[in-house]
Amino acid sequence: MKFLRDNGLTIVLMIATTATLLGMLLTGVSVYNDELIQHHQPTVSTTAYLTSGHFLSSLFENWESEFLQMSAYVVLTAFLFQRGSAESKDPEGSAKQDQDPASPADDLNAPLPVRLGGLSASLYAYSLGIVLFVLFVLSFAFHLEHSAAAEAVEALSHGEPAPTIWQHAGSPKFWFESFQNWQSEFLSTAVLVVLSIFLRFRGSPESKPVAAPHSKTGG
Repeated sequence: MKFLRDNGLTIVLMIATTATLLGMLLTGVSVYNDELIQHHQPTVSTTAYLTSGHFLSSLFENWESEFLQMSAYVVLTAFLFQRGSAESKDPEGSAKQDQDPASPADDLNAPLPVRLGGLSASLYAYSLGIVLFVLFVLSFAFHLEHSAAAEAVEALSHGEPAPTIWQHAGSPKFWFESFQNWQSEFLSTAVLVVLSIFLRFRGSPESKPVAAPHSKTGG
């Protein structure tokens, strides 16, 4: 029970991820097969659809936007402020996150890179933003690859030559796929930053205390 209590947030989020992925797969194969029938082509099995450009392009298109949002948010909140928001550091004071990593280097409970110091400590100090950005780049690359594959299948079904991956990378359609998700991620983050100034959710670390004044920054 202690394990479930200590890891409940991750467990529930992973269950939700798995359930929605399954829903995406089952509805996606139905949509894809409808399109194939309209073009008088044989339908595909759910297993075959799982590796298709149609499914994987949509999957990585969404992952790409999420990792972009999170990496940008981690980096921007390190340098920019929004007074009164639970999502911002106090512009007038220093936060624990700004502490020099060399200070607790002698603490045996500190993470290993901090105790090692030097380059490892420097990289570790920005590792969250770095890893999230790498995940964004990888998702972007996979989105491009599988979006190009889906576009090739569509082109061939219309008797047209399939574009190369580089031709697809320069196409308005590919960038429309990306921008339509990117803008929603930045908007939802901006809305959260502003609403957390005035609204509360008791018990959530994403909220200030219910009785905290609107001008108070952070939790």
